[in-house]
Amino acid sequence: MEYTVQKLGKMSGISSRTLRYYDEMNLLKPARINSSGYRIYGQAEVNKLQQILFYRELGLSLEHIKQIVNNPSFDGVKALNDHRSQLLDKRKQLDLLIANVEKTISSTEGRSTMTNDEKFEGFKQKMVDDNEQQYGKEIRAKYGDDTVNQSNSKLKNMTQAQHDEVTKLANEIAMTLAEAFKTGDPASEKAQKAAELHKQWLMYYWPKYSKEAHAGLGQMYVDDERFTAYYDKEQSGTAAFFRDAIQIYTGMKS
Repeated sequence: MEYTVQKLGKMSGISSRTLRYYDEMNLLKPARINSSGYRIYGQAEVNKLQQILFYRELGLSLEHIKQIVNNPSFDGVKALNDHRSQLLDKRKQLDLLIANVEKTISSTEGRSTMTNDEKFEGFKQKMVDDNEQQYGKEIRAKYGDDTVNQSNSKLKNMTQAQHDEVTKLANEIAMTLAEAFKTGDPASEKAQKAAELHKQWLMYYWPKYSKEAHAGLGQMYVDDERFTAYYDKEQSGTAAFFRDAIQIYTGMKS
């Protein structure tokens, strides 16, 4: 079957204006333009639009979606399996939050008791899921599934007191690193303190510590633009400075 902009928009639930915008940005081009100047979409375009909407629902930007679906190596079947997996994860997260709300209501009404740790179960799972979605592929490739799974388990079993401690540590790292960066010396006392605090922070997540893994993570802060953007958001060059400080701290500086 073939569809005009209006018919495809009505079927998919998005506006004709949005479809025209997708065409203009080369995200979803029509199969052809008919003699009257109307955009005409075929089955391939319908399938592609479905993929676009799946990715949009998962929170990806249109530019990112365009890079994915327009890639010559794009595998539609694999993408659908990935969508299914991510949607199941989202459903699991929503179920946890709903259960958390129901427990809280019951506790508030005096029908049951709820520990402070239980109040944060769903939120800790969300942290794990968000980390997996954003960094999971790279981290698993670097450290292996067993290490990442153990790390996730540690996070989910974290008590509220531990969560408070690790949050305090993260803030202390940020402040110490900012002060150390002003010295310009990754071997300075301040910089090495930041690396030590970072080790302490890691031990709340890692099943075991190794200097090699710590140094490798520091290198990833420079190699992966997402980590670099996080550390460089206040002062450009902070990620590389922190990498050098960690490598000196671990004895891995060449």
